[in-house]
Amino acid sequence: MHIHINSPEGEAKFWLEPQIELALNKKFSEQKLNEIEKIIVEYENEFKSKWTEYFRS
Repeated sequence: MHIHINSPEGEAKFWLEPQIELALNKKFSEQKLNEIEKIIVEYENEFKSKWTEYFRS
């Protein structure tokens, strides 16, 4: 289970399981990655729910 983040600033991929972890970073600064990770942690359950909903349909 993972999530992709794309913006004009860069691209990243974070694993959601077994724990939230950076898998790929292209051009995001450490500061931006920390901001993104905080959002992922805050909405972790929603991301997992939507991921499961999407891939099970």
